[in-house]
Amino acid sequence: MPAPLPLPACCSAPVTDWVLPQALPGLHLHSCRFDPAQLAADDFARCALAAPAGIASAARKRQSEFLAGRLCAASALQALCGQSSYPARGADNAPCWPAGVTGSITHSHGWAAALVGAQDAWRGLGLDAERLLGSDRAERLAGEILTADELAHFRRLPEAERGLHLTLCFSLKESLFKALYPLVGRRFWFHAAALVEQAGDGRVRLQLREDLDGEWRQGRCLDGQFAVREERLLSLVAVAAD
Repeated sequence: MPAPLPLPACCSAPVTDWVLPQALPGLHLHSCRFDPAQLAADDFARCALAAPAGIASAARKRQSEFLAGRLCAASALQALCGQSSYPARGADNAPCWPAGVTGSITHSHGWAAALVGAQDAWRGLGLDAERLLGSDRAERLAGEILTADELAHFRRLPEAERGLHLTLCFSLKESLFKALYPLVGRRFWFHAAALVEQAGDGRVRLQLREDLDGEWRQGRCLDGQFAVREERLLSLVAVAAD
């Protein structure tokens, strides 16, 4: 049995809890809770994790969420590979996964999670957690996040449903970016995709609204899924290798 991971004072032990509606083969989702107020001076050293540039001098919140995300990643990698490791932080701030592995890390308001899978089964993974937006903030942000068609649909929704819907669109587009950025090698923005289908069981479909590269072209669709728990929305976009 693998040795338990050393725990920082600010984090709970990672757990396996697949809260999303559709289980996907070969993926490991591990999550933990963290409390910036409990961050100890030796937490990084206790985990044998060197804080990268910009993290060591950051606020307690940023330090603790980085540590929690890496702790979840190490736990998920241990489940996948039999050996834990902390993904390094790349020049573009994205995690650098071990050879043969793809993954994604997210954190939101005291909760962090990491998802990993074998690269020969999953080309790209995007995981994102967001606190639910209130209706007033959703109104302010809608134009920045939604395409014209999405915005028209948003305006037709009852006001009480708009906060959840915009949270969903925002989170899915964040997940989409995390899944496709390593494949297309460039940044793209919210208007590059639109939510075009939503089933009652939490499964969704996104469609690209612009060409990202020669493979990922305008009109191509990708499946996603989401779940809401504890006033938090978790979304996933997974790109299978086949």
